[in-house]
Amino acid sequence: MLSYLYADEIAAFPLLQDTMFRDRKTQFVDRLGWDLTIDRRGWEQDDYDGMNPLYAIWQLPDGSHGGSMRVLPTTGPCMTNDHFCDVTGGAITSPVIWESTRFCLSPRVSDQAGRISAAIMLAGCEIGLGFHLRHAIGVFDARMVRIYRRLGWAPEIVGSQGQGRQQIAVGLWEFSQQIRDTLCVAADVSPAQSADWFAAAFGAKPINLAQEMPSQVSPRWS
Repeated sequence: MLSYLYADEIAAFPLLQDTMFRDRKTQFVDRLGWDLTIDRRGWEQDDYDGMNPLYAIWQLPDGSHGGSMRVLPTTGPCMTNDHFCDVTGGAITSPVIWESTRFCLSPRVSDQAGRISAAIMLAGCEIGLGFHLRHAIGVFDARMVRIYRRLGWAPEIVGSQGQGRQQIAVGLWEFSQQIRDTLCVAADVSPAQSADWFAAAFGAKPINLAQEMPSQVSPRWS
């Protein structure tokens, strides 16, 4: 199932919290070799986790982490503007553009990687539609474009830097109902189920799938 939790809420789910940050260490440090800080618990966290981000998480039946991403508004501190302006040509700041980072899959779901990746992207699209955003922005390995395209939601490349395995890119993903429907198919999640998970997290009224998400839904940062 998809869960949506702010950082100050996730401690109420200790197994989910522990496995998410441990899985981030496994993916980004052990597998990809990034030079990141690991605490005594074996968790990978950075300064942005201390800014009360919103986490979109695929939660496994036992309550542990299957995959996740982290969301922050570009109107405040965010990784893209703080560290990658040389790639984008300048800060990209807008109340209708939010940043997605730390896209992570648990090694325990390798046999379901495509479906769970699509589910996490579906969560991102639900957030965009639910909060009436226009785009998500994120930094990624440029080779990921083919994976995003295969899942049905390829970004517009804003800029890239480096060559080969060292190349990184910044992209914008546009939110739309059509993309949401495509991701539902890829994730094998019905639109009604996806809407229910979002509504359960944010207290929205039942959603008319032919319309936008309810206007009373508002982010915790506002």
